[in-house]
Amino acid sequence: MEPKVRSVFWENRQVMLIDQRLLPGQFVVTGFDTVEKVAAAIGEMVVRGAPAIGATGAYGMALAAYTSPATDRNSLLCDLRRAKTVLDAARPTAVNLSWATARMMELAEHTVAPTMDDLRSALLAEADAIADEDVAINRRLGFHGAALIADGANLLHHCNTGALATVDFGTALGVIYACAEQGKRIHVWVDETRPRLQGARLTAWELMRAGIPMHLIADNAAGHLMRTGQVDAVIFGADRVAANGDVANKIGTYKLAVVARENNIPVYAAVPASTIDLSLPDGDQIPIEERGAEEVTTIDGAVIAPAGVPVYNPAFDITPHRYLTAIITEEGVCYPPFDQSLRRAKAAAEARVQENRWQRGTVSEV
Repeated sequence: MEPKVRSVFWENRQVMLIDQRLLPGQFVVTGFDTVEKVAAAIGEMVVRGAPAIGATGAYGMALAAYTSPATDRNSLLCDLRRAKTVLDAARPTAVNLSWATARMMELAEHTVAPTMDDLRSALLAEADAIADEDVAINRRLGFHGAALIADGANLLHHCNTGALATVDFGTALGVIYACAEQGKRIHVWVDETRPRLQGARLTAWELMRAGIPMHLIADNAAGHLMRTGQVDAVIFGADRVAANGDVANKIGTYKLAVVARENNIPVYAAVPASTIDLSLPDGDQIPIEERGAEEVTTIDGAVIAPAGVPVYNPAFDITPHRYLTAIITEEGVCYPPFDQSLRRAKAAAEARVQENRWQRGTVSEV
């Protein structure tokens, strides 16, 4: 069995990532030593999943500080702002990326440090804190979500939201892991999740390692399972949640939610509060990333479509909030009206972050 390591961590002034493109065939951890290489790793999906991308962005900012030749504060801040621009552009839909780089930038701008080395150390400590907080957040989120799942439930899961999509443990899969830890006898239907097959390659790999009963299904089998009473709940993550509760998630999520509503099946989105974007009133304002044609025309390098075929490949879709039963966060379960419950969860999470900063005693703010 492959060693248990975090999906993203810092070692020898490099951002270390499990290369998720190679799973399940190979387990490889690769180091990235420049901001440009980290941004490329995000864009090329060496690392994926909104929380994992956020932590990677935070470590990317720390890397920018350590690789900057700046000898004065203003020069270092300029280099950090350039790094933030490069990192944020790597994947536009997942708000955790810009959230994490903004948090790093805010700390750099408001920290009083005796030397540039002290400021660099403070930035690395903040990146470590973001990573550690992610694990704790997922644990709390999993606990809240598990309370919604009955013993013996059959759950339908889309994409990958586990330890690979986060720093560790997971969001929607974290709920499933929490159920297993509580002794609940659950079974998971795992959508393959075309076109990149995150369900088949990653979620199936995670659940099999954890010993959780599951079956891999073709995406198009989900409706049949729901209509024939073989699904008790649909659960997935999100890359961004608008203020009204509209959710951007891996392409194919919307149709699952619609079919679940048709069959009176509850639908849960499991998200850390950092994924909630209160600046956007609804999901139509969320940018949808479009990716290359080769993701649709090939599988594992094998061509499956005619040469030159036109391809449209949106990586995400929007699920309107009316199809969601609840949104599970680390601060509790949010129910409609989401514009109120999400705001409360976001405020509680931000207060927790500030409290953790002061308790660590590593930040001196002006």
